[in-house]
Amino acid sequence: MTPLDLAGYLVAGLMTAVALWRMPAALWGDEEDRRRRALWGCYAGFAVALWTKTRVVRIGLNDSPVTDLAVLIKHYTATIAILAILSYIVAIYGRYADEGAVPRHVRFARLIQQVAAKASAATLVLLTVLFFTVVDRSVPSDRFVADHAGQWGATLYMSVFYLYLGAASAVCAYQWALATASARARHLRVGLGMMTFAMFIGVGYTVSRTLFLWVSVVDNPGESFALRFDEVTEAAQVVLFAFFAVGASIPALSNVRRRAKLWRAQVRLHGLWFELMTAFPDQPFEPPAPLARELTRFDTPADLRVDRWAADIADAVEKLRHYVPDTLFPAAEAAAGTGGREQAGPLTDAYWIKAALIARDAGAPAGEAAAVGTQHATDQDDEVAWLVRVAAAYRTVTPERARQILESASAASKEQPA
Repeated sequence: MTPLDLAGYLVAGLMTAVALWRMPAALWGDEEDRRRRALWGCYAGFAVALWTKTRVVRIGLNDSPVTDLAVLIKHYTATIAILAILSYIVAIYGRYADEGAVPRHVRFARLIQQVAAKASAATLVLLTVLFFTVVDRSVPSDRFVADHAGQWGATLYMSVFYLYLGAASAVCAYQWALATASARARHLRVGLGMMTFAMFIGVGYTVSRTLFLWVSVVDNPGESFALRFDEVTEAAQVVLFAFFAVGASIPALSNVRRRAKLWRAQVRLHGLWFELMTAFPDQPFEPPAPLARELTRFDTPADLRVDRWAADIADAVEKLRHYVPDTLFPAAEAAAGTGGREQAGPLTDAYWIKAALIARDAGAPAGEAAAVGTQHATDQDDEVAWLVRVAAAYRTVTPERARQILESASAASKEQPA
């Protein structure tokens, strides 16, 4: 395996990782949020195209009953990916209340997208016709451009694709250069700058290859020179996609910290939430599932899921208040000790919840709502942070200890004057 082959696998894997990473965002987007779907379509299309260029996949497809099939699949998926990225460029500009106030570069992008949809369809049809008619596919190729240098049919076929690819690269480079100049956030400016650089490489790549193919029709190059040219331009394309994948991911990396925090919150809350939802199965939107299943649900964003779990826990606690006496909370406080709210507070709540569940499961009749501690959360993040600490304490509470607290509370309740 040559270094270029290895680089091809690495960049294909990188683009695939980015596509998988951004896939949930595309699935969660509503009808108004076309940007995430369009950008994900670009990642996915280029990921498939890049895998068809890797050595094992390329040779396997080219040696199939449809000779050089890898080339056709690569160009199909790349054409679709280009259309997706042009749609993304238009989507990021949003809508303007006054059409007369639309900037010139936005009008230009919208015009290009309208033309691109028709151009993409025409390109796919023309590529298919040329591939099966004028391209010499009598012998499977390994490096399509180098192996077909000097052949007018392959030159015409590739010129159609390079015209579409080069024009789209130039539009992207122009739009992203403008966006880079106006970006205020540093991470956004760096990401857009890398994507702009990648598109300039793309323009150079398509122009150089188109010129090489047409010059080769007039003056057939030597086999070693054609192969060397193909390898150099392929290396440039590897650099292109590396810059594109990394640059497109940098702006999204600003959300990684929050997503990691939400993931940790789900892991820590799940035990408490699952036990409460098992006791009250009608409470959640969907039946509670094991942690691995909950973490792999792609139909709900992590932040919304954590908020729902916090609300579910609060609602379940409210229901449990009807099965315990007022004396349970003071008993839980006494059992937790005096360590301040940060230490004893979560353990108090954990003791109360565990004891209340035991009382309900033992058949305690529902009555008036019992007293509970006052929460001091100022917002949803504070509430989730508090519940995470309660859940951590809850994992340390044994059923025996909770029963002791419940019995103590029941005894104290009987001693109170009627």
